[in-house]
Amino acid sequence: MFKRKNKRKPAATYREVFTKGDWATKLSFVVMGASQLKHKQWAKGLAFLLIEVGFFVWLIHTGISELSLFTSLGPIKAKKVVFDNAQGIYITKLPSNSVVILLFGVLALIILAALIGLYIFNLRSTRNLYVADRDHETIETNKQELKSLFDTRLHATLMTIPIILIVAFTVLPTMYMISMAFTNYNREHAIAFSWTGFQAFGQVLSGDLAGTFFPVLGWTLLWAVMATATTFFFGVLLAMLIESKGIRFKGFWRTLFIIVYAVPQFVSLLLMAQFLDLQGPLNNLLLSWGWIDHAINFIGASANPWVARATVIVVNMWIGIPVSMLVSTAIIQNLPQDQIEAARMDGAGPLQVFRHITFPQILFVMAPSLIQQFIGNINNFNVIYLLTGGYPMNNNYNGAGDTDLLVTWLYNLTFGQLQRYNASAVLGILIFIISAVFSLLAYRRTNAFKEG
Repeated sequence: MFKRKNKRKPAATYREVFTKGDWATKLSFVVMGASQLKHKQWAKGLAFLLIEVGFFVWLIHTGISELSLFTSLGPIKAKKVVFDNAQGIYITKLPSNSVVILLFGVLALIILAALIGLYIFNLRSTRNLYVADRDHETIETNKQELKSLFDTRLHATLMTIPIILIVAFTVLPTMYMISMAFTNYNREHAIAFSWTGFQAFGQVLSGDLAGTFFPVLGWTLLWAVMATATTFFFGVLLAMLIESKGIRFKGFWRTLFIIVYAVPQFVSLLLMAQFLDLQGPLNNLLLSWGWIDHAINFIGASANPWVARATVIVVNMWIGIPVSMLVSTAIIQNLPQDQIEAARMDGAGPLQVFRHITFPQILFVMAPSLIQQFIGNINNFNVIYLLTGGYPMNNNYNGAGDTDLLVTWLYNLTFGQLQRYNASAVLGILIFIISAVFSLLAYRRTNAFKEG
């Protein structure tokens, strides 16, 4: 076997590069691209130089102003009338638009971080050129540099646009939302607001919203566990039932359940909401058959909280079981039949075969998928919002109902009457922390990770 040679690292510190390098090398510590231009790497050198010039033009015209306003989110917090000595009249000064100031402040920080990263890349490139000069090595020409962008470094070229889009549509909104959690942005401060530190976190964890947060968190975790476990367990059982030797027309039964999965989720949920209504078909059928004396309020505003929660879990099974069935079917069809036959010859019954052979192998393959489903159920907005709308309402909660999850409560705090945007941002951060911590801990314990 041949050992892979490690790429030689430049044997030079930045101090050596600056003190012993030529004028272009020294200038590169201030003017990006100088060393590259001196070595006729025109494309890279001009790119570094133009980006630096553009950065300082932006910094002088708007960057310094945006960064200074970001520290206070605007000097004027309320509308006021002042006397203008120059005009000799009273004028009205409107409050600063803190929403826009916060957005452009976050964007300015991202641009500043990007320039720092590019500057570090410029220094590394300068060091490589210095080492190549010192050791009398061949330096890539401008043509070779450009050719490598579509050959050996094609991956970097292809990743440029995706990275820009990720920064624009993921990093920027995320940082904006996180920043909002440290302000007093709410209905009373909808235009101009200020930094308040961890005050919003205190409101959610120990203040007026704590009495809602912890019960809703408990129900969210219970819902996520039950929704994931029920769809997985019954999906596996359904797949095993269809794959049994005595079952005929297996393709028909699979297709029947796939149709349920193929129907758009919002259509199924809205239909189920009508079906389970107090005046809906289910209650009418049960009343006509004489099975109940009065209509059951499954998901209405005055329903029993646990009846509504159980109904949501059952309806979610209807939607989620076909997915688990499809995955489990594929696994079952590829199970080693010699192990199963050997176990049966040794006297193992169907339950023992399932417990010691079938289920462990299904779980081994589906464990990462189950973690993903669990996180998805924590953030399962559609099932709750379209089926119950959070009902029944709870008078002890602040803007939430008994079936609301953290994500639907976040929606209510943002678009409902409360309009507590800072608290909504805190909930978003806490949901992310809960999901990330569980994902990391659970995935590291799976056999798929340990044996990967």
